[in-house]
Amino acid sequence: MEIHPIRTEADYRAALRAIDALMAEDPEPDSPAGARLDALVTLVQAYEARHHPIDPPDPVEAIKFRMEQAGLTARDLEPLIGRRHRVYEILNRKRALTLPMIRRLHRGLGIPAEALIAEPTPAP
Repeated sequence: MEIHPIRTEADYRAALRAIDALMAEDPEPDSPAGARLDALVTLVQAYEARHHPIDPPDPVEAIKFRMEQAGLTARDLEPLIGRRHRVYEILNRKRALTLPMIRRLHRGLGIPAEALIAEPTPAP
């Protein structure tokens, strides 16, 4: 198994091509091809974390996304945020989330706390 560290964008692209080819083969996990795939994926993940990090989403967008996923309405957020007008203030970026709201949203909706504490995008 010939695997080397990913140090450049060219190495990264080559590793992605190799992963694509191995995924098309659908190797058994305990096979040499499966071990190669696992090693390449681990190297690509490490490279991406270092060179292509993904910023956490905007807190309001994270809440709206979770609402859409779960089919929730503003009324459903009242136990987590407060009265309906407060929910709309948050969703319309008129008011910032408080720490207790962040905790309740994290526990109640499973939104990562890192996403909820990120700096929100200013209202248009």
